[in-house]
Amino acid sequence: MAKNSPKTSTASAGRAALSQNPHAVREAREKNLEVAIGRQVRELRKRQRLTGANLAELTGLSVGMLSKIENGVISPSLNTLQVLADALRVPLMQLFSGFEEARGAMHVKAGQGAEIERAGTRAGHQYHLLGHIGSNNSGVVIEPYLIELTTESDRFPTFQHEGLELLYMLEGAVDYRHGDQIYHLEPGDSLLFDADAPHGPENLVSLPARYLSVITYPQQR
Repeated sequence: MAKNSPKTSTASAGRAALSQNPHAVREAREKNLEVAIGRQVRELRKRQRLTGANLAELTGLSVGMLSKIENGVISPSLNTLQVLADALRVPLMQLFSGFEEARGAMHVKAGQGAEIERAGTRAGHQYHLLGHIGSNNSGVVIEPYLIELTTESDRFPTFQHEGLELLYMLEGAVDYRHGDQIYHLEPGDSLLFDADAPHGPENLVSLPARYLSVITYPQQR
């Protein structure tokens, strides 16, 4: 079996220009929900060259009520927001677009990753979960693991699961299978692959072996 096929294993396969700027910063958003909604309503109203009286007539709301909404003084009901969205001819969710939601983060100190029994775990294979963020707006779930293979680790068939997976070798050496290819991984090597293909350590070359495994897959809605 040929190892390290240049068709899939070299970094040159991914040298095409990437579209996302890793240093980009979004425009600051409002952390108060009522203020964020009010600013969005005012901006949309002015963009469509409507006066407060015009929008009041379209929605059936009073000019005073609209003024309070635009200034973030009150929290409008969902029904009121839907009426505003219809009058401004935008999706309801656009009224929330200026709101800055809390973004999750999890810090795990060295040696404190939770040791878990992950689906597919075999005897002697230690999976240390390095962090987990549940429901979020990105639409994806990421599971980062520190995996340790020892002389007691048993051999097991390859496995498959949804999503993408990134391996980064820290210690030892393994021959890692992905589909019909085998990759020799040593410290500093990485392997990014579609996890729907059969994959897993084929040969434990130098033990103990430790590597990071970062799995990402669609969030269940």
